[in-house]
Amino acid sequence: MMSSTKPLPPATGENAPEPVTAYDIRTPDIHSVPLVFASPHSGRDYPPEFVAGARLDPVALRRSEDGFVDDLFAAAPDFGAPLLRALFPRAFIDANREPFELDQDMFSDPLPGYVNTESSRVAAGLGTIAKVVSSGQDIYPGKLTYAEAAERIDSYYRPYHKALETLITNTKRKFGYCVVVDCHSMPSIGGPLDPDTGRGRADFIIGDCFGSACAPYITDAIERAIRGCGYAVARNKPFAGGFTTRHYGQPRDGVHTVQIEINRALYMDEINIRKNDNFDRVAAQMTNVVAALARLTAQDLAAE
Repeated sequence: MMSSTKPLPPATGENAPEPVTAYDIRTPDIHSVPLVFASPHSGRDYPPEFVAGARLDPVALRRSEDGFVDDLFAAAPDFGAPLLRALFPRAFIDANREPFELDQDMFSDPLPGYVNTESSRVAAGLGTIAKVVSSGQDIYPGKLTYAEAAERIDSYYRPYHKALETLITNTKRKFGYCVVVDCHSMPSIGGPLDPDTGRGRADFIIGDCFGSACAPYITDAIERAIRGCGYAVARNKPFAGGFTTRHYGQPRDGVHTVQIEINRALYMDEINIRKNDNFDRVAAQMTNVVAALARLTAQDLAAE
């Protein structure tokens, strides 16, 4: 694990969790550029018991999903970069949060003292175990136990982040530095839990924690590539970067992390969670963005 990041708290369950497939990694034939692409919110493997026990129907549960983002960036391995995909859905457990951002009101038993119950994400109902989907609808008809949360964290969250940490460590060892591109999408209009409620959003929002998580020239290159496709691009507002960007983005230690948010109306039917007629065009444009980043980092290596 990188010395620049804080280790996650130890496993919480009394027994080892049952093995599940929490993620997959699409690897290039040769890892030729210092890039890692990650998609923590596009998972669509919904555990049947979760769906059966939810208040919402399956389509409503998917409203928090960054639908098909992994498909938009599927070409990353063709340019020498791995693509890490969470397979579990965000509504089940959110990999872009601290490991223990939990709402005490959701649980029938007291939470341990190390749990962060005070974050703004928890207050909005969007902690590690979300209370609501992004549209503000409650997910659960009753309370959970802490043991249920701990099992999800141990079985899904930890394996995903261990895989990401390993990719970062190996990339940094091979190239001397690593650029993590955290890939997301957002509703086209700010929802009831967002700071921009009811307002239309830019086509893309690039988040680098206001410059602290990524070298400016990398963020600038991403913005140029996206603007070159004809899109309106904003930076850091309303999304400056989630846990992945804040936790792993340590430029002084050679790890740069940037978050890309794509307006869902560009490529999908937000109501029915389906790809729209523009999907292939947007995917081709994201391939161009990946290619531009690959060229940039290859030039960096050649200049050394």
